Formats: sequence, C-alpha cells, structure tokens
Amino acid sequence: MNALLVAGTTSDAGKSVLVAGICRWLARRGSEVAPFKAQNMSNNSVVTPGGGEIGRAQAVQAAAAGVEPSVRFNPVLLKPGSDRRSQVVVLGQVAGEVTAMSYRDRKAPLLETVTSTLDGLRAEYDYVVCEGAGSPAEINLRAQDIANMGLARAADLPVLVAGDIDRGGVFAQLYGTLALLDPADQALVSGFVVNKFRGDPALLEDGLTRISALTGRPVHGVLPWAEELWLDAEDSLSYVADGVIGRPAPPVGRQWLRVAVPRLPRISNATDVEALAAEPGVSVRFVTEPSRLADADLVVLPGSKATVSDLDWLRETGLADAVREHAAAGLPVAGVCGGFQMLGHRITDGVESGGTVDGLGLLDLEIGFASAKTLGRPTGTALGESVTGYEIHHGAVVRRGGGLRPLVQLDTGEEEGGVAGSVAGTHWHGLFENDGFRREFLRWAANRAGRSGFAPASETSFAALRESQLDLLGDLVERHLDTDALLRLLDGGAPAGLSSV
Repeated sequence: MNALLVAGTTSDAGKSVLVAGICRWLARRGSEVAPFKAQNMSNNSVVTPGGGEIGRAQAVQAAAAGVEPSVRFNPVLLKPGSDRRSQVVVLGQVAGEVTAMSYRDRKAPLLETVTSTLDGLRAEYDYVVCEGAGSPAEINLRAQDIANMGLARAADLPVLVAGDIDRGGVFAQLYGTLALLDPADQALVSGFVVNKFRGDPALLEDGLTRISALTGRPVHGVLPWAEELWLDAEDSLSYVADGVIGRPAPPVGRQWLRVAVPRLPRISNATDVEALAAEPGVSVRFVTEPSRLADADLVVLPGSKATVSDLDWLRETGLADAVREHAAAGLPVAGVCGGFQMLGHRITDGVESGGTVDGLGLLDLEIGFASAKTLGRPTGTALGESVTGYEIHHGAVVRRGGGLRPLVQLDTGEEEGGVAGSVAGTHWHGLFENDGFRREFLRWAANRAGRSGFAPASETSFAALRESQLDLLGDLVERHLDTDALLRLLDGGAPAGLSSV
C-alpha cells in the first residue's frame, strides 16, 4: 500500500502539521518519504527548484521529510482572488481561472492528473503521506471531490480523521464526519486522532472509549497543544485578525520594536513576516484598523493575490492614510510583493482587476501586470548581505524613478526592489528568512523609528528554528500516536470489515 490520507473534521484541524510530523517521524526511521496534497486552496505558496508553484505547507512537509519540494507534492493549487474566482495552478504552472461552479467541469481530468502523480510517487518512495483539504464531510462537494474521499477511493487509501479539540465539540465532529459519508467512503476511514488537547489526557478516556464503541474505529492518539508550534501557518484561521504573531522573546536591548502588518483580505504569503516575529524584542501584529498603527515603529505591507482590491480595502478602512502619515513622519514602511506594488505611484492591472489605479505614492515607480506569472528563486546581495528568495507575481516595475535605490543587487547584475528614505520594498518572498539581512533590516528600521534601545539578536537562525519545530512535530507523533498502528495502515491499507454508522 505505502500511503495514507490524513483528513480533518474542519479547516485548521491540524492536518498540515500532522502530515509534517508523520513525515519527520518516518524519515528519522530511515524511510524515504514524500508528502502529497492533491488539491490545496491557499495564497501561501512557494517556488520549487524546478520553477513551479506549490502550497507552502507541502514545501514545509517536504522539509520535514528531508526532500526537495516538488510540484508533484501538490499537483493542483487554487489561489483565490475573490470570493468567487480562483487562479488554478496545475503541476506548478498557471492553468487559467475558475469560479466555484465552472471548476466542477475541470475535476474529472484533474483527478486523472492527481492519481497518476500519486501513483508515480508511490512507486518512487517508501511512503507517501497525503493531506486532505477542508473536511471530507462537505457532502455538497463529494460528487466532484479529488482531495478527500474522492482521492481515497480512487487510490484505495486508508484515512485518518483528525479533530481539533481546542475548538470544542471534537467527539461530535468525529462521529458526524464519519456518519455523513456513504458506506464505501466509511470503509476507508480507519481511525481518529484528537489534536490540540490541553490538560490531562486521562480526562478524555471515557470519551475516547465511547467514540470508538460508537464508530468501530480506534483513536490512534491524542496530540497535546504545543505553544512552540506557530511557524508556517497554512490556514487563514491560524492567524488572529488583530493579534500578535508567534511567541515574542524579550528584547536583547532596552526597547522593543513594534511591527504592524495590515491583514489584507486577500493576503498572500503572510508567513513572510514570521521571520521578523522570530527575533527577540520584535513584536509583530496583524492589524485591521488605523489606530493600531499609532504606536507602531515599522509597518509592513504584505503580499496580496488581489493587489488592486486590497489597496481599495486599505483606503476604505483608513489604513492607507495611516500608512502615508507613518511614512511622512519619517517612520519606516516596507512592502513585500503586492505590498511593494501598492507603494508606487500607479498600478496598471489588466490581469486581475482590469484597471489602472493610483498607489500610495511612497516610492517613485509604476507597476504593470503581465499575463505570464514570474516564478523564480533568485539570489543576490541586500544591505551588504548575501540573500536568497523566491518570486511569485504578475506585476512588474515598468518605470523606476532615478532617485530610487535598489534594495537587492542580483547575482545576474539586475536590480530589484527599491529604497527611498524610510520606505523600502521588494517583490521577493522569503527575504526576511536570511538571517544577516534580517538583522541589518531591523537595525535600519529601528534607526528610522528612533528606537536606539533596540538591538538585533546576533544568534537567531530562522532555519534552525524551523528545523526545531519539525523535530518537535516528529517527537509528538512518536510519543503520542500509536505508531505501530500507523505503520499497519501504511503497509496494509484500511482494515477489512469496518462497520458503517
């Protein structure tokens, strides 16, 4: 068999981290492992070494497995640009746009792509750990499903269902998820995992015994809540609409550096700012209204899948004026990808919005959108430090003012991004993950903000922090799940004779 599917009772039930944890546990046993998510809907994405685009969660799961990310790990990626339309990425490349209704007509050929890709991975790797999407009990979508029970049936995968007990009602979630499936789907649901439990597991024993009796399925473990796990959030529910990111450590110097990040409606690659939040003394907060900028030292405009409409939102909420006032006071503002585009004078977008709008006017540049998407993993130098990053954007700089200094000097000799006074921007995602650059950037921001008491930490390694979290996930799986049962499912498939409810 050599594969299983991890499904969830809800979004943010912990599917992504559970798959990452199982991948790390298997890899540490000496197995060659690949993650797989047939269809992901997310604006958090990365570029693979082969130049294709996949969901960020699958890149993190690949890191957990100790392999390079591949477009085969996420053959279908949906990137929502509005409540009704999404860009479709198939095997790493843009393949048009769909509405919720028109996408149904594309599911059959995509299922063939998904299953053939999974077959190839199963032939190449010892194990493939698959992640579902949303909930398998979305019965309105079952007929065309290619990510949950549709995939499990097509590929004969045993299914683990994870439930988030922290949100309450986990036993109803588990039972109800199973009960809503038809008998053929139920026959593949092989067990449950309770996730994000706080407290003494003994308190759950009666409930675990009862849910197993009611469903005929075992609970293969209870994963505890782990405060340390906050990096690489896959689901938008993981981010508080107006709250601090991560677990800020006390400052190295005498002062904190306070960072405000407008939480755009179509925010993309929100994880870019997590590297800032990993630094001692840096408090990073998502904000949704202008008063939150009043005491901020640094404002970071993040990426966007709908730059023009998110810029409209900034204006409607009053955040656009607040950002301009912040910059006018000489305080630092930075933009990443779509946020960088918003900082210019003008945006001409014939791809996503079909119009021309004024930007915030903080950088002397103009942006034009091309139908072809730029995908790349460039290298260069920024603020005197060697840097790497990745690019995912339709918009490009079509006019650059003479007074605008580049932020990044590429190894190819080209220039990227821009800096003028206290305002800086770049199309590169992942730039803050470069430790040396991040320290210099924070030093620049603190100087511009008048925070002379702030000092960047000299030892923070973002890569090491991510590795420690992946190791923690592997530890949680090894210590709290029935790993013998997991191996039986991976090697032998769903047990025969599972009852229906």
